Amino acid sequence: MSASPDIKSKKPNYTVKHIEPVMAGPDFQARVFTLAQSERVPWHCHSEVTDHYFVLHGALTIETRKPDERHVIEAGSRYRIEPGTIHTVSNQESADCTYLLLDGVGKYDWLKA
Repeated sequence: MSASPDIKSKKPNYTVKHIEPVMAGPDFQARVFTLAQSERVPWHCHSEVTDHYFVLHGALTIETRKPDERHVIEAGSRYRIEPGTIHTVSNQESADCTYLLLDGVGKYDWLKA
């Protein structure tokens, strides 16, 4: 599924295997992502919202800048990224990776880094 480009609202423009919206409100959203092998959400950050990753299946690789870190999060685990932290997520495994992403609380933006 491709996220639609929208420069004014700074929506993401990338393609991953599947994104399923679960719920959304004015200051939060919940989506289930499926990344196929080698798929990546490009480097980006958010000015207000915290990303909460809950890995449901497979393993998710999360990389950040400042601090420069790399974490592999496996099924049953979670990871949090604070606002302003530049990050990317990818599937480095051969099987699909599925994760629940909760964004909130605050105005959502997606700022390409």
